[in-house]
Amino acid sequence: MRSAVRRRTPRTVLVAGLVGLAVTVSGCGGDGSTTVGATSGTDTGTTDKPKIGLVMKSLSNEFFKQMDAGAHEYADANTDAFEFTSVGMKDERDFAAQVDAVDTFIADDYDIIVVAPADSKAMVAPLKRAIDAGITVINIDVPLDQATMDAAGVNLPFFGPDNVEGARIAGDALAADLGEGGKVIILEGNPEADNAKQRKEGFDAAIEAGGLDLLASETAHWETEEANTLTTNLLSRFPDVQGIMAANDSMALGAVTALDAAGLSGDIRVIGFDNIPAMKDLLDQGKVLATVEQFGADMAVFGIEYGIKTRDGETFEGWTKTPIELVVSDAA
Repeated sequence: MRSAVRRRTPRTVLVAGLVGLAVTVSGCGGDGSTTVGATSGTDTGTTDKPKIGLVMKSLSNEFFKQMDAGAHEYADANTDAFEFTSVGMKDERDFAAQVDAVDTFIADDYDIIVVAPADSKAMVAPLKRAIDAGITVINIDVPLDQATMDAAGVNLPFFGPDNVEGARIAGDALAADLGEGGKVIILEGNPEADNAKQRKEGFDAAIEAGGLDLLASETAHWETEEANTLTTNLLSRFPDVQGIMAANDSMALGAVTALDAAGLSGDIRVIGFDNIPAMKDLLDQGKVLATVEQFGADMAVFGIEYGIKTRDGETFEGWTKTPIELVVSDAA
């Protein structure tokens, strides 16, 4: 797969281009966030249009706010084509909210469910219930666990980014900055999520290739405050650390807050993943070295489009890669 780098000056290069789609959504305009039990978008009460439900992870995470906004922008522009509802969790470990959302969509006779699973294994069972009810299920963002799907008799394609490659190219940027022997720590995501494991794999590959010294690798469960606390503790344990690899930007924000408090911002390099809006100022200030854009505002749109195509009879197999892009600070 080809890789690309974007500096903070305006430029866009897509990596791992989409197959079979010609859809573009602009940014994340508007605030279309919804939570469990809330409905918005295009529900008119008619029965001649497919009903599409989007199940996301935490709406406290800016990445999923972008995803939600992009999906609603697209739905609002296509009210004649489908009805739309989105659901998000209150935090990254509120897994029961995703199960409840799927069961509600089943009970309400939805036609398509697009899901970014919080738990790659545990989400298979409720989604099998949806499939058995005749609902088209589209897996985006994080792949469901293949062994668990096989055991359940489920075979769903995946539409999402290459998390290993994204983390690797970000890690390579950090390795190039620090040089061989640079001392780093990893802030891991939720251990139950496959994308957390994949980003850890990508970071590990960059560490090995760049000859970095890994001091610690611990989870902050994707959360900003937890990452702040964890980074503070790790700074005490490893005062010689030179770089922090955060598996998402929410944790990178927490790491930067801890570094600010310790008077170390800019001295210890930080990389993230997601390119949420809050990263722009930190990249401009040199407090973050790099992050990975995975186009959250577009990803749910990809899922909706693939859901409609699948429902209309097209078939997809395996993994359809969605774009990623490395964004590097000019100031760091």
